[in-house]
Amino acid sequence: MSFVNSSFSKQPLTVYSPIINVIVKAVMKASKGLKRDFGEIEKLQVSKKGLADFVSVADLRADKVLREELKKMRPTFGFLTEELGEEKGQDPNARWIIDPLDGTTNFLHGLPHFAISVALEQNKEIVAAVIYDPIKDELFRAEKGQGAFLNDKRLRVSSRRNLDESLFATGIPFKGRNNNIDIFLQEIKNIIDVSAGIRRFGAASLDLAYVAAGKFEGFWESNLSSWDMAAGILMVKEAGGQVSDFDGTSLMLETGNIIAANREIFSQMLKLINKSKVS
Repeated sequence: MSFVNSSFSKQPLTVYSPIINVIVKAVMKASKGLKRDFGEIEKLQVSKKGLADFVSVADLRADKVLREELKKMRPTFGFLTEELGEEKGQDPNARWIIDPLDGTTNFLHGLPHFAISVALEQNKEIVAAVIYDPIKDELFRAEKGQGAFLNDKRLRVSSRRNLDESLFATGIPFKGRNNNIDIFLQEIKNIIDVSAGIRRFGAASLDLAYVAAGKFEGFWESNLSSWDMAAGILMVKEAGGQVSDFDGTSLMLETGNIIAANREIFSQMLKLINKSKVS
């Protein structure tokens, strides 16, 4: 077991398992650059990566730091990252799945809601995860069989049973994404008709972390990439929630579609989302 604490963090010194310690060290180092760049957002250089999809110098710097730090501590592991794609390691059964800046559009517009997301996949299963929001200084972490935590607080999903008391999160399709907008609008209508509301914050990793923390009862989105949700999937499961793709299987990382919720309303939510396909 090791101790880790960031130089700017207000959270107390915490004992982490060896693998979480590895991830937290890398994430804290990468977050320093993101905080600095966010503070100088007007000077940030931005290059266009695709329709309504941007990559910043901050993205690339954070990606580089994470790769270097994680490779230093686990040299045989591979990588799958948003910015540089897949890099196979000497160990074919272990890889890091990384989003160095989830919520890039928020970041570039000066909106303080973004995160670094890192998951460790071993033998095709997510076994450890960290999601860090550097502006709010909120460190979400989870390890298979060990629970999920926000800083030092154990996380549990919401216990609400009724949809009309439940708050949901989603991601809204935007220009350049191959989404069926009519199906999405029907999904929105189906959820709005029975719920306390829907939020769209623009960072899927944090949406999933918030489900784990009981802030949202459920989250759904389609056409996500592995790095958008890998860490969040474990976070929700370890907090007692349920996660699947839209077909009810565990192929979220392959299909890019995800539903996450507390166990009380998961099946109801799954029915509402699938009802949208035939309405």
